[in-house]
Amino acid sequence: MTTTHLIPSAQDAFGQRVARRLAAGTADLPYDVSERLRAARMQAVAQRKKEALGLRRAPAVAATGGGSATLNFGDEGLTFWSRIASVLPLLALVAGLVAIHTVENEQRAREVAEVDAALLTDDLPPAAYADPGFVEFLKSSGQ
Repeated sequence: MTTTHLIPSAQDAFGQRVARRLAAGTADLPYDVSERLRAARMQAVAQRKKEALGLRRAPAVAATGGGSATLNFGDEGLTFWSRIASVLPLLALVAGLVAIHTVENEQRAREVAEVDAALLTDDLPPAAYADPGFVEFLKSSGQ
């Protein structure tokens, strides 16, 4: 058995010990308080099942003043700056793609201009390159 399987079982055993200890002290509580505790336990078990499936993070318990605690689900909402920060990589990607496209177009235009200049400044007229007889002449002169 690997250590990854030992850690959750140790956590589960600790949780069961804590649950037994808490359940032992509920006999003295009024009915409405014990029902609220039972409902909270049911929600905690359901949340644990969701965690086991990887559906949601567990909420954190934060202590507040006056001896009470609240459940903190984290900052699920995005602030203005976090939205801007999440869009910046996309904008950088788009800017990079536009720059690559522009550079490639300029390079292609330069290559076409070089070929056109070579054709126009050559001793042969451009129509000679399209003539099928010229291709045969090139083949026979190369041998």
